Amino acid sequence: MTPMSDPSPSLRPDSPAEPAPHRAGFACFVGRPNAGKSTLTNALVGTKVAITSNRPQTTRHTVRGIVHRPDAQLVLVDTPGLHKPRTLLGERLNDVVRTTWAEVDVIGFCLPADQRIGPGDRYIAKELAAMRRTPKVAVVTKTDLVDSKALAEQLVSVDRLGRELGFEWAEIVPVSATAGDQVGLLADLLVPLLPEGPQLYPDGDLTDEPEQVMVAELIREAALEGVRDELPHSIAVVVEEMGPREGRPADRPLLDIHANVFIERPSQKGIVIGPKGSRLKEVGTKSRKQIEALLGTPVYLDLHVKIAKDWQRDPKQLRRLGF
Repeated sequence: MTPMSDPSPSLRPDSPAEPAPHRAGFACFVGRPNAGKSTLTNALVGTKVAITSNRPQTTRHTVRGIVHRPDAQLVLVDTPGLHKPRTLLGERLNDVVRTTWAEVDVIGFCLPADQRIGPGDRYIAKELAAMRRTPKVAVVTKTDLVDSKALAEQLVSVDRLGRELGFEWAEIVPVSATAGDQVGLLADLLVPLLPEGPQLYPDGDLTDEPEQVMVAELIREAALEGVRDELPHSIAVVVEEMGPREGRPADRPLLDIHANVFIERPSQKGIVIGPKGSRLKEVGTKSRKQIEALLGTPVYLDLHVKIAKDWQRDPKQLRRLGF
């Protein structure tokens, strides 16, 4: 009797599986203002790297949040919401969005589960349809705000939107960033769409945003809370000085931060400062706690409110304020 031949190496049950290649690349979340992009970025990274607000159009910088996994490094680029611009600032924000789209490996289009697909969503989807090569993932956000029937209807509408515009979504994923539902699954689905390659950032890095920019954003987030509707677009924050206080013992460091909160008109000053300075004090207390948590050191925060007349429409002032 002829002895059985040894099975080929690939068929041996004990042969180790080929390790999956490491992937690294950039993913970008787009969508109408207030579609949940910043909250989703923070949930995926596991800490706060993008400011969030219930006011639309609060993101002004392209924040990169970095998700580290054994098999991949996913760099999340959070852009301002694409919108119909009414000011020079608005036009510049839209330019930031389009430039970012052209440079990433995968685009996540955020559509809130609790809002019907509207003209703004169609406008963005049409722009995405023109980007033939980049994979597009539809992310249906805020699923905690709707029941299962409404969610199912929204998923069907999102699928139909892609087909109407002549492209197919790489994935359609319902998530709730605030409840943590399916956030891990979204990362699992984004990773295979990234190119193979080594890490782009060192272990432990969560963002490449300069610390001073992040500090300014945390102050602006605190200043946005509870102000009248016309103010969100009018507030800008610049950190003028930031450094350790001299002469402090090594075990009791203190970081001095001097920042200016800019508004456009004298009438807005009282709104930001509040009666007897109460509002500004509240902004300082809230943002200082967030900054201390971010930087891991006690902070002395000195805030001043200044007027930069109609800065959103003035190219010179926009440059000075970092736009």
